[in-house]
Amino acid sequence: MEFAIASAIGVLTSAGVYLLLRTRSFDVILGLTLLSYATNLLIFSAGRLVGGRPPVLLEGVAPTLAAHADPLPQALVLTAIVIAFAMTAVTIIIAVRSHGDNGSDRVDAGGGEPLP
Repeated sequence: MEFAIASAIGVLTSAGVYLLLRTRSFDVILGLTLLSYATNLLIFSAGRLVGGRPPVLLEGVAPTLAAHADPLPQALVLTAIVIAFAMTAVTIIIAVRSHGDNGSDRVDAGGGEPLP
């Protein structure tokens, strides 16, 4: 299971960095989104991948780390999802405005002229 999660994090990170280095704004937005997914998986996997264990204290269950899941990575991932959604929305707004001003969807375009 750890190898699958590590591989998924690696693939998402490499695809995100590749898309960030592209010149079109949609590719950059997609790359940022993939990097946020990779970050969420990294934070989630840091909290010990366990299933079927409660994240809060319950009666009849010993209050030890072996009997519970760590709730902190789950809370951090939920916060990161909200932040990534807001960041994606702001980036899309900036890209649309840039397209309207420059007449091009390229990140490095100046004045809308095509690049060689």
